[in-house]
Amino acid sequence: MNDPLHPRVVAVIPIRDARSAVVQFRYLFVADGAGLDVVDVTNPDRPAIVPTAHVPLADAHHVFVSRTYAYIADGRDGLAIVDVETPTAPRLYKIYNAEGQLNDARDVVVASTNASLFAYVADGVNGLKVIQLMSPTTQPNFYGFAPEPKPELIAWYPTASPALALSRGLERDRGVDETGHQIAIFGRIGSRPFTLKEMQQLYLGPDGRPFFVTDKVQQQDFTPARR
Repeated sequence: MNDPLHPRVVAVIPIRDARSAVVQFRYLFVADGAGLDVVDVTNPDRPAIVPTAHVPLADAHHVFVSRTYAYIADGRDGLAIVDVETPTAPRLYKIYNAEGQLNDARDVVVASTNASLFAYVADGVNGLKVIQLMSPTTQPNFYGFAPEPKPELIAWYPTASPALALSRGLERDRGVDETGHQIAIFGRIGSRPFTLKEMQQLYLGPDGRPFFVTDKVQQQDFTPARR
């Protein structure tokens, strides 16, 4: 999308029934009909499905990744929390359904307020639900980089029709204008998102290879889609 008016398809990743995807640095996390899958997108032109990174889930609809955890709206099972600290070997941390009260999860967005972290869940026929993931009272180590979530249903708003999707909130200090330059948010100077080239400087060496490789993922050439 370097030229927004003339986007082009560079690769198509053959994941069946893909429903939602989010990128965090070198990896693309995909919620699909079989659960959660991970794709190595170190080179976006040559993505590689990570064969060791599948987490089976019953009805994954939407995925949201926040630091070392992925939060998946998992339909009738509620909210699935997956530890993705090692993206090539994710593990299921917890399935949370609020004792059966969270049973039609379709979408999830995670956001922080002060020292607390919340998951906002579009729970289908049940409406909007707010899950407190951590707070000073439930997680004494809440000041850490990625403390373990301690989910607790704290609020519920019944909607007139099924709640199926949520908008992504305004991420703190991540606003940019149409030129790509940072703008002020909440009365202070923001910092714009990294460009792809800037991100690659954090994990690629001069030879174009990752600084640290703990797994061997064979790069695959996927045929560009025809439009």
